Amino acid sequence: MPNPLHAMSSQKELEIKMQFLEEANEHINTLENVIVEAKNNRKIDVQKINAALRAAHSIKGGAGIMGFHALSDLSHLLEDSFKVLKTRKNSLEIDSSLQSLLLSAIDWLRQIVESISIGHDVDEQWISTFCYPVFEELREILGEPNPEDAMTILQAEDNPQEIISLLFKTEVEGYLKRLESLLKQKESSVLREEMAMMSSQLGGLGEMLQIPAFIQLCESIIENLSTAVSDNDVEEIANLGLQSWRNTQALLLAGKVDNLPTTINNKQIKNNQQIGLSSEFTSVNDFAPNVEEIIERTLEFTPVIKRESQEPTVRVPSKKLEQINDLFGELTIGRNTLRLQLERISKLIRNLGIRLKTLERENHELRLSYEKFALQLSTLKPKYYQVEKDWEWHPTENISDNNHKFDALELERYNELHTLSQTVVENIVKIQEITGDITLNLEDTEQVNHLLNRTSRKLQNSLTKVRMRPLSEILERLPRALHNLNAEYGKKVNLEIEGADTLMERGILEALNEPLMHLVRNAFDHGIEDTQTRIAAGKSEEGLIKIKTVHQSNRTVITISDDGSGIAIEKIRTRAEKMGLDAQMLATATDDDLYSLIFEPGFSTSEQVTTLSGRGVGMDVVRNNLNLINGEITVDSVPGKGTSFTLSVPFTLSVSRIVLVESNGIPLAFPSEAIQEICLLENQQILPTQNGEVINWQDSLVELINISNYLYFNNLRNTSSIQEIPPRIEDKIVLIISTGNKLVAIKADRCWDEQEVGIRRVEGSIPLPECFNNCTILDNGRIVPLVSPAQLLNLIAKKDIINPASQSLSSTAFLSPKTRKNSILIVDDSVNVRRFLALTLERAGYFVEQAKDGQDALFQLQSGLQVESIICDIEMPRLDGYNFLIRLKSQENLQNIPVIMLSSRTTDKYRQLAMQLGAAVYLTKPYNEHELLQTLKQVVNGDNTN
Repeated sequence: MPNPLHAMSSQKELEIKMQFLEEANEHINTLENVIVEAKNNRKIDVQKINAALRAAHSIKGGAGIMGFHALSDLSHLLEDSFKVLKTRKNSLEIDSSLQSLLLSAIDWLRQIVESISIGHDVDEQWISTFCYPVFEELREILGEPNPEDAMTILQAEDNPQEIISLLFKTEVEGYLKRLESLLKQKESSVLREEMAMMSSQLGGLGEMLQIPAFIQLCESIIENLSTAVSDNDVEEIANLGLQSWRNTQALLLAGKVDNLPTTINNKQIKNNQQIGLSSEFTSVNDFAPNVEEIIERTLEFTPVIKRESQEPTVRVPSKKLEQINDLFGELTIGRNTLRLQLERISKLIRNLGIRLKTLERENHELRLSYEKFALQLSTLKPKYYQVEKDWEWHPTENISDNNHKFDALELERYNELHTLSQTVVENIVKIQEITGDITLNLEDTEQVNHLLNRTSRKLQNSLTKVRMRPLSEILERLPRALHNLNAEYGKKVNLEIEGADTLMERGILEALNEPLMHLVRNAFDHGIEDTQTRIAAGKSEEGLIKIKTVHQSNRTVITISDDGSGIAIEKIRTRAEKMGLDAQMLATATDDDLYSLIFEPGFSTSEQVTTLSGRGVGMDVVRNNLNLINGEITVDSVPGKGTSFTLSVPFTLSVSRIVLVESNGIPLAFPSEAIQEICLLENQQILPTQNGEVINWQDSLVELINISNYLYFNNLRNTSSIQEIPPRIEDKIVLIISTGNKLVAIKADRCWDEQEVGIRRVEGSIPLPECFNNCTILDNGRIVPLVSPAQLLNLIAKKDIINPASQSLSSTAFLSPKTRKNSILIVDDSVNVRRFLALTLERAGYFVEQAKDGQDALFQLQSGLQVESIICDIEMPRLDGYNFLIRLKSQENLQNIPVIMLSSRTTDKYRQLAMQLGAAVYLTKPYNEHELLQTLKQVVNGDNTN
């Protein structure tokens, strides 16, 4: 039976190895970029050589400890080459052949790492046949490093001890503190892999600093870990290792490089204590003054200095971060829901205050009426007045003795009414006190909610930063790709990158990976001319591709520009005609419209097919990937000067600020950053043109778009049931939308306030319509699609090109509720009854509209709402169910709609009156769900039997 501890240990070991391979890839990227950047001046900057040396050291040391011996050996050979490059930096030039040879060596390292990553064993015969010859050729060209180079290669200008002291004061100290924390917390579950990782990394540091004893100590710890069986064994090794590392650290900081511990056995530790290691060396802080002096000096090895300011980091799987991000989205929805509930409660309290004032006023009027009535009664019946006087002047007289003087029943009625009035006044006061208490508690809750919102925003910012990665992660492969293109096609093109340290969300970064590569290849192939053409045009023989990244508001803008020949607009027009597009329309198309064609699948202006271009693929990938992340791309080109592609992507994909609108019954969410202005729309503002309608906005004619002409939805929902807060603007409006260099005006019927919402991906086999990307969840849990303005305009442009006449064809008839089947109108003054009944009907497959009373229902029906049946209550304000029936049946266009009366009145007289007024069926509350659905089905099918 397999040992579960061994299986767990093997799994952790594999995880550590995979993490090392990821780090190895990063180091290989560093090596590659150092060599590629050496092309311009044929020299490698000393700081860059130091970075390359450190990268090669790390791969060599880590690979040796992990058991990847071929990778370690080859990294060692490459490290020797960089040592020679550094020692001969003033006399050695890196020509194209040496550069290609170094890049080939790095490529072999990358292939080995990739092969190990996918679980393939590295064949020694393959290494000997293909890899070693490249490294041997490097050795023949550069020679062997001198023995003295090994110790001087990483030193500062005067004192090599400074580097060792600095690293053991900063980097090694961080590792040891981490280990001490694990031992204090008894984290036995992760102690083994943490110790293995630390030993590997510290061993690599020992390799770099050329401290053999320290390397042996780290290898001794790894060897002991490999034979440890229980958690107690691992903990004992960790304690011994910590003690040995502390001893080594103290000795090195004191300048004593002899007699360093090489193993973690007790005997060796005891020997170290006997050679004079006292307790004053147990803390690294005792050496702080010397270290501070060292730090103040200028060191040549700048990457090490940068490491000083780095904070300790931990590795977290990206999937975990995505889960946390999804949970934060739920928090955002919950926060918005809480805000909505507080607004509801606040509104209810205000209404309660109004009702209390009304009740107080009516009670006062009741008392005045009573006093008036009592006065009139005393005037009409003087004897009662006399009785009351007798009672007033003889208060101590026995009531029974005066019974013959007044009507006792009348007196009792007066006393009860007066007492009841006083009781009502007292209850009003108590309710006012309770209302005040509720108001105070609500204010406290709103303050807590305000703090929650502030904390939530801080959490959002922190989470966004955690999920951010530098753009350089995907840009670092571009210099090598351009180097290969230069070598293959004989061009001389340089790459300039600005803003590579710009942080972006991992999801956005991954989506930009392919688009950036395609745009650089496109600039190289279609933009930059060959050398002879550039010289003839008066340009330098070397072309330039520039990538610039900046943050603008809540979006990131990446510009890829070249100084080539620009885009030949006539070439695009000619190619489009050959592909079958309308020649007359192409003749009148703007440059922006023609530029957009290059992003269509299969479109290419190349005359011949090569491995680089002419196949019509690539640029469509750019737009498709950007659409997935709500990104946009625009093109700007000047003939003879060059072309710029500008990519605009959101700063984050987790939350967004949106404006909710309704257009022809369709609820839509538009991103706030795309909206330039929201304007009221009046008929006199609309100007007809040959190609459609426009409006005058800021002295510019802007195309007016009616979304209902392009978006078709079968299952429309009334927006009033989606957003319960009243709209900010009830009248018709236009949204002035900016996308790229184009402005458009989009019609809308109603508009709500701007709000922050969580963004959710729509997953499944059925894709979203082309103009939407993802969806948003409102504060009441309703789902609304998020519009991508760029995709919407692209959809409109496509439909207009395919069928220009469609601009004049209204889709209102299609979108109208007339075509909707199984649509039911619920009329009830209780919102809870309406919601519960609507839920019942929606589960059964009906589309439900709601009205709060008979008058509201008539208004909706007269405004064009078409339903197959109506379920109506009887007792409602403004217009009750009976009068609603009378008015409904009196209108010719509405009288055939069957009405089901649903009331709590169970007596026959209510039923008979409803049936006489034209009701199809009379049901009572509480209703039986099965009976209701069965009856509704019969009514909708025309069987109106009660």
